[in-house]
Amino acid sequence: MNNTVKKNLIILLVLVAAIFACMFFANQIQKDFGDVIITEGCIEVDDLGTLTYKLYTPKTATKDDKAPGVLLLHGYQNDHETSAGYGIELSRRGAVVMCLDEYGHGGTDIPMRERGWTNHRVKVNYGQDSEADGTFVEVNSGIQRYKLLMNFSNLSFFNDHYSKGTDGSEVKDSSMGGIAAYAVLATMENVDPSKLGVSGHSMGTWASWSVSAFYSGTDIMPKATVLQCGELFNSKAYDADKIKFNNVLLLNAKYDEFNYFRDYEDFVRPDLIDSPLRLEFLGVDAVKSMWNTTFGSFTDGSARRIELISNNHRLTTHDAHAMAAALKWFADALDLRTNLRPRNQIFMFKEALVFIAMICGIFSMLPFMELLLTIPFFSVMDKRLFTDSSRERRMGKWWKGAIITALISFATYPFMTQLGQGLLPLPENIFRMTIGNGFLSWYLLLIIIMLITTLTALKKAVKLGKHADGRMLGMGYEEKRIDWALMGRGALLALCMAAFMYIEVLLCQVFFMLDFRFIWPFFKTFTPMRFGQFLVYIPVFALFFLLNNSKIFAQMRAVHSADPGAKGFWCAWWKNAFCMAAGIFMVILLEYIPFFMGIGPGADLLFGSTFGGPFMSLLIVFFPQILVFSVICTYCYRRTSCVYPGAFVVAVLACWVVTGGSALF
Repeated sequence: MNNTVKKNLIILLVLVAAIFACMFFANQIQKDFGDVIITEGCIEVDDLGTLTYKLYTPKTATKDDKAPGVLLLHGYQNDHETSAGYGIELSRRGAVVMCLDEYGHGGTDIPMRERGWTNHRVKVNYGQDSEADGTFVEVNSGIQRYKLLMNFSNLSFFNDHYSKGTDGSEVKDSSMGGIAAYAVLATMENVDPSKLGVSGHSMGTWASWSVSAFYSGTDIMPKATVLQCGELFNSKAYDADKIKFNNVLLLNAKYDEFNYFRDYEDFVRPDLIDSPLRLEFLGVDAVKSMWNTTFGSFTDGSARRIELISNNHRLTTHDAHAMAAALKWFADALDLRTNLRPRNQIFMFKEALVFIAMICGIFSMLPFMELLLTIPFFSVMDKRLFTDSSRERRMGKWWKGAIITALISFATYPFMTQLGQGLLPLPENIFRMTIGNGFLSWYLLLIIIMLITTLTALKKAVKLGKHADGRMLGMGYEEKRIDWALMGRGALLALCMAAFMYIEVLLCQVFFMLDFRFIWPFFKTFTPMRFGQFLVYIPVFALFFLLNNSKIFAQMRAVHSADPGAKGFWCAWWKNAFCMAAGIFMVILLEYIPFFMGIGPGADLLFGSTFGGPFMSLLIVFFPQILVFSVICTYCYRRTSCVYPGAFVVAVLACWVVTGGSALF
């Protein structure tokens, strides 16, 4: 064993050891160091399919000493593990906590379409709309996926005017499986059915309203409902004489990207607390209304509070202030027997450890690649990038191309992602990933643009008598042709790298019931259905990243890209990262600069609320993801002198993120 092999083997073993060490301690934290038992389970729902969940059971909860129970419901494109912070903290305080995978999410095999939809939409708060002023409109065109997305805030317990369509459509179960899960939680032998609560984030807040409404007036009626970035409704929207809600806390993000959750206003201003809708919710007049103040009584269920959180939509689930407010609310409403203060929180340590494990897992693929390159089959790719001034663009020309690349990404992202999510006419039983369709739409347009620009450059180069084919594409070592055998080896190398990381994730889920994530679900094991979706989307993802890497790493190869050592890597990486991520960073600036100035989210202001929401709030996790991908691609290109391994491995990772746990229609 030579020194290079030994070095890479040691690096690999250190990274793998770090993964399992981080996951071990993260598991200890989620178990409260042995005081909480973590299990996973399934719930059969009639003939629809199976709901999956994760259960946190304190050892103090027994058949003879029953504990309060809380159902947690995640948001759109998330899964049960997004609720882990609340699960950890509530179970530490003595509650039995069930974190559910809602319809179409995580391991649940019931599609999101079982939520149902109607053929109309409301553009303001329910109960405040009218057909005359155009705030209640019919949606007679568009595919079913679009109608579902337009009806996310429409709930099944609403009046027929809202919950049923003129074409026979209806919102069937806006609890997204929460009603069935709540029934199971309420009947557990170690749960006190008189002390139950429900909480959800974003889409999960509508599900929480629906669960509380369904069980209103029953013996197991929730004693507390906590809405993490939720929408309030006028009592005219439902039968307020029959449906009551006990002790409701609203956690209101100051910088919420979704207009539903800021009462359709551009910004959460201080005087929003005095709106008629909020005054009705709090049960007070404008003289008494205040943020962060409890009104009413926990005894009779009239307690109401709106907590203003200085954060954005996604991060509210992991905000210490929001968590503290929710913990105190549940403690008061459910009589949690705990000496822990609301600010005594450990869940972010678990989140940080899982994040470190994920980073180690991603970068463990690189020393694993180095070891694979010593195998004769892959050794043909064992070529470091060499300096060739004829292949390198001078910085002036590079900047021109880089800025154009960034501007194209910036101009197309808000429109194409939203188009693909809702209106792109794809076969809905084949292309079932709602967020995946958004990226599919955007990638397809960028593929067309890259093909046009590449072929135009090739034609120009041939006309000038230059060696064009392989050099312009930059996909292999040959000057005048694409080496298909080399491409195949590159694809297989990337597949081996991704498979190695998949095994790491699998082992972590088996032994620790944790996957690779940070706030947002990134990498988790596939169900058979989700693996099928991976196979559906991967061809487009692979073609996009192949052309993208060809253009950025080869056609736009800048000076000093092949310089050796860390300095050379940095010099190459920042240029590549700029091309890959600058356009998205510009979208972030467009969205959040006016938001933080107290004007409103940029996409909503410039293009309308249709182009805000999911893909804008996604930017805070998408941008860092691109930066990590650019590191992998830079390393692989400099190491193998071709784009295949880097392009294919990030295509697999990107497709894995999209199809592994996010929403299935």
